[in-house]
Amino acid sequence: MPTPKLIALSGSARRASLNRAVLATAVAAASEAGAEVVTVDLNDYALPLFNQDLEDESGLPEAAAKLKALLRSCHGLILASPEHNSSYPALLKNTIDWCSRAQSEDEPPLDAFAGKSALLLAASPGPLGGLRGLFALRELLQNLRITVHPEMLAVGSAHEAVADGTVSDPGWSSKISGLAQRYVAFASRLSD
Repeated sequence: MPTPKLIALSGSARRASLNRAVLATAVAAASEAGAEVVTVDLNDYALPLFNQDLEDESGLPEAAAKLKALLRSCHGLILASPEHNSSYPALLKNTIDWCSRAQSEDEPPLDAFAGKSALLLAASPGPLGGLRGLFALRELLQNLRITVHPEMLAVGSAHEAVADGTVSDPGWSSKISGLAQRYVAFASRLSD
């Protein structure tokens, strides 16, 4: 099986985000399982709110073009996303909207996303752990022709499982790591 190249990103811009802690645990496990993982901080890719007029006047923002290049180079995504009003956050949606735009007339549709795979994780202080947002995110990604791993994981009461920016609860850490390792095998098969 080939070594899958994965992009890991959190849908939260907060430095002390519970989702960033969950993502870091998943990244470590995926790397140990043999994946090549690049973690992307969306704060490094500041994008204006998507606006067709802005795109028509100025083209694709430089940050979106750079992020699209990274996405094109990978086989899959590890996404850890908070839940905002039973869905995914505006930051993640805006990023996806910009990166779904074609840079030229001959670019294939959804070039940065189609044919990739994804693993979905969430963390929240609430008892459902952001699970409702993951179902909405799954639907969006599948519409972008991404194959989403059948298992998703939502860490409920995550403020009790995370300390000092890391998943300190051994049970949750084990669940996240096991799922990330299974995802690496899944991504490897799909990228074959």
